[in-house]
Amino acid sequence: MKHARRIRYFVVAAIVAALLLVAVWPTARLVDTGTVDRGLVRETFDAEGRTRLRDRYVVSAPVAAMARRLALEPGDTVAAGQVLVTLDPVVAPTLDARARAEAQARVAAARARLDAAREETRAAAAAAAQAIAEDERQQALLQRRLVAVEAAERAHTARQRAEREAASARFREATAAHELQAAQVVLTHGSRDRPAEAALELTAPVAGVVLRRHYESARPVQAGEALIEIGDPAGMEVEVDVLSADAVRLREGMRVELLRWGEAHALEGRVRRIEPGGFTKFSALGVEEQRVWVMVELVSPREDWQRLGEAYRVNARFVLREADDVLRVPGSAVFRHGEGHAVFRIDGRRARLVPVRTGLSGGGLVEIVDGLQEGQRVIVHPDRELEDGDRVRARSR
Repeated sequence: MKHARRIRYFVVAAIVAALLLVAVWPTARLVDTGTVDRGLVRETFDAEGRTRLRDRYVVSAPVAAMARRLALEPGDTVAAGQVLVTLDPVVAPTLDARARAEAQARVAAARARLDAAREETRAAAAAAAQAIAEDERQQALLQRRLVAVEAAERAHTARQRAEREAASARFREATAAHELQAAQVVLTHGSRDRPAEAALELTAPVAGVVLRRHYESARPVQAGEALIEIGDPAGMEVEVDVLSADAVRLREGMRVELLRWGEAHALEGRVRRIEPGGFTKFSALGVEEQRVWVMVELVSPREDWQRLGEAYRVNARFVLREADDVLRVPGSAVFRHGEGHAVFRIDGRRARLVPVRTGLSGGGLVEIVDGLQEGQRVIVHPDRELEDGDRVRARSR
């Protein structure tokens, strides 16, 4: 009888002890995990921009006249020298001595600008020829592995820039010739001994496409009034307004990825120019911001972006720094610890606090310089209550 009672007491005591042990035994925390691997880490920032044509030309009326109905529409292709607008003359007053002198001075100034533009064209053509020769030399040396890849890329970029500057110089020369023609028309139409007036044809200074037309039906126009705007689609670039704090981190030639422009693949670009002056802009939340215009030239082949038009929306991702084949972890796994950073590494079923030394960060990833090894698992989004040595259990996915 006593023996059976002792057995019952012992069983009850064992059950109570087991329940107490279960109550005080620490439960394993459910945690999300990530893996330490090797790959690319980039420091970037995004900004919104829009496309624009680098060289645009507004054809305006040199004199007051009656403009005929415009047949061209936006998107139409025009050749250099093609008639864009035809102006029928109106009865114009004869120029007095002062107005004649002013018209003659404008003709002389236009002729001087044309001479200067021709010299600039020759200089730009010489610079382009030198850049082409240098690029060919660098490519030949690169094939023999006598120069670095970066040097060859710089020479190729310099060649592209010199060729585009030469094209811009030719456009400026054509525009100067057009301005001289307009100035001569004013002088001729205001002369007392002018011949019988005929229709005036305004021609395209360069080959391109029609961007905008400022009128459609026949109507009177005043001197200096804009009639039609044309541009060269090959000179497409992107203008991006970025925060001034981000602009100071940019350098000319930095790589840019152009995203969300209408296709899934990204376009390649490079920073061409950073404007020296900023401007004030209010954000969507009403916050006053200082922003800077940054010009990005397209590097991808034109076939990849030929459907882009002027003033199209584009997202630009500026690549400040990047490092390939480095040890990295999810950025949500790294947190401040003392004077540095740390992560929780999973050791079996325990969380171990590991101080780490970090490098680049961007795109949700952080470079690990010291403290972890490839293949180890870390805890992402760790709780504030989590401590070194706590039991953890990975959440099933």
